[in-house]
Amino acid sequence: MPVAPKRLPFFEHLAELRRRIVIIAVAVTVASSVLYIWAWEMLGFLLKPVLPYIGGGIVDGQLVLPGPFDPFTFRFKVALYAALVITSPVIIWQILAFFLPALKPKEQRYFIPTFFAAVVLFLAGNVFCYQVILGTAIEWMVGQVGGPVTILPDAAKYLSGVTLLMLGFGLAFEIPIVIFYLVAFNIVPYRKMRKNWRTAYVILMVVASIATPDWSPVTMGLLFVALLGLYEVSLGLARLLLVKRIAAQRAAEDEV
Repeated sequence: MPVAPKRLPFFEHLAELRRRIVIIAVAVTVASSVLYIWAWEMLGFLLKPVLPYIGGGIVDGQLVLPGPFDPFTFRFKVALYAALVITSPVIIWQILAFFLPALKPKEQRYFIPTFFAAVVLFLAGNVFCYQVILGTAIEWMVGQVGGPVTILPDAAKYLSGVTLLMLGFGLAFEIPIVIFYLVAFNIVPYRKMRKNWRTAYVILMVVASIATPDWSPVTMGLLFVALLGLYEVSLGLARLLLVKRIAAQRAAEDEV
């Protein structure tokens, strides 16, 4: 997976983008095909935090699929999600490498640290959602059922909800990288970002609402709290690592 540090003409950028998309597609397809074999075992692990809260809707201890043609596509969806998580380093590497030529030589030194940080944060978001969010969110949502209404134990819908939540949390956890580079590239000075904390918090609330497909106050609230902590930690880290740049920004602002 080479990194092209040189600047390219427009049409060569398009060719480079196509090449990297093909690499991602091949990696995900191969991983999905292999993981298809263990799809049922992975599904049991994936839904483990959820099953205790949908016991009343399970038929003979199992979720259901509506038709005989669904098991194949359902197993492939399970394998596809697992492949996206497992190949996330490849996906992130290709995305970052595509934008690398746009950076200055001094800025390109951040490439490897950014890559590792992005992978760790994405996986951390998935783990946080799996360990903390899924059970709590499903328990709250199932608790809204009452009267003559019950929940159809549709396996595909449970899988879609769980995977969208985990992917949403994984992407939302990339916020610290965005904040670090806003400060590092002087797009939004540290002092201004710290001063306008109310606006930043509102933006985090919007991100939390977009990243949670169930729109329940439980998941949005928990994600907002997590993003708030990541935001403050990332600002602290930026201040620690970019102390000279922040001081220069502050001096320039004071002169104005």
